[in-house]
Amino acid sequence: MLMTLAMVAGMAGCAGIDVQEYAAETPVLDLRRYFDGTLDAYGMFQDRSGKVVKRFHVVIEASWRGDVGTLDERFTYSDGTTQRRVWTITRHDAHRYGGVAADVVGEARGEARGNALRWRYVLALPVGDRTWHVDFDDWMFLMDERVMLNRSVMSKFGVRLGEVTLSFVKREAHALP
Repeated sequence: MLMTLAMVAGMAGCAGIDVQEYAAETPVLDLRRYFDGTLDAYGMFQDRSGKVVKRFHVVIEASWRGDVGTLDERFTYSDGTTQRRVWTITRHDAHRYGGVAADVVGEARGEARGNALRWRYVLALPVGDRTWHVDFDDWMFLMDERVMLNRSVMSKFGVRLGEVTLSFVKREAHALP
């Protein structure tokens, strides 16, 4: 019985929409263009019941050298705590990306089509005196040249733990006088 339940949970995690469904959507998301400069992100974490557990603001300094980008993320949470995550993103081809960060287990994998990016990774998440390896399934949608929306589902062993919702806003470059 336990094996059957594990197989069903595993198959449920594989089901869903393919990023190819968004290939014709515009504006087209180019990670190198969007994640270049300073961005602000505003987000919240909701547990599986829907209760908002944490709110946060992130300032992201992003830059690229060819096909390798750096996203330096500085989080400030509603309880006053802070966190920093630095991603190194590599563009593998026109649609596929990989990424690493200190608290990401292995390599994150992403695929972009049209205005969408599906980004999947395992995060080493401190919970009390333990660290859990939590699966993230991120969907990002470029709304216009400055705004991108992100919805992430967090799970462990195929069981949904909660969701993270973010809105990214790219700061406008200011011309020098």
